[in-house]
Amino acid sequence: MPKALVIGVGAELGLGGELCKHFARQGHQVYVAGRTQASIDKVAAVINQAGGSAFSIVCDATDENQVISMFDQVACQGEGELDLVVYNVGNSTPGKIREMEATYFKKAWELLCFGGFLVGREFTRRLPASGATLIYTGASASLRGKAGFAAFNSGKSALRTFAQALAKEYGPEGLHVAHVVIDGGIAGQKQFDRLGPPNDEHLQRLISLEGLADAYWQLYRQQPQAWTFELDLRTSTESW
Repeated sequence: MPKALVIGVGAELGLGGELCKHFARQGHQVYVAGRTQASIDKVAAVINQAGGSAFSIVCDATDENQVISMFDQVACQGEGELDLVVYNVGNSTPGKIREMEATYFKKAWELLCFGGFLVGREFTRRLPASGATLIYTGASASLRGKAGFAAFNSGKSALRTFAQALAKEYGPEGLHVAHVVIDGGIAGQKQFDRLGPPNDEHLQRLISLEGLADAYWQLYRQQPQAWTFELDLRTSTESW
């Protein structure tokens, strides 16, 4: 059974949780990684109860030792090779530049970019001979700056550039690196906490979790002769 590792899993009704469940349904043994034990345990339990195979790993993606330990745990648990990794870490970090503390800006960069470097480095050190896929979750902030979101824009754009470098450096060794620009709000727990219970209007203008998970899976399924580096996803009603 091949292994998939999703880093940055929070609520079950979120992108990280949906990716874990989708990969499990497709036959992967899934490693659910995040900072909150209760959240990742819940996602892993849902997968196991449905007949899949999942393990939870507490990990701060900005801590080098924890990232190394996480990959070591994946290697030791279960059978098969790790051939699919998703870096899905980082929430929006708004703030006015003039009023921003240096530590706040630095923390945003560590979550959005530095953690992506650590994960990418450790995965390249463990690449299976048959090839593998590493997908980074981006946002519209990956492509352009926006007033009030300098920390978020800086971290996301840095992650995108790092992903490009990683793709060019290790593509010849069989690593498919992809970057997904999510242009809009996601129909998950965070948005519903803000907007209220889901209704037809919300579901029409928010990006489908199932649609996102399917797109990530299709990236994994691509042949080396037709790899996509960047995919941008939005609803049909999104202004862009």
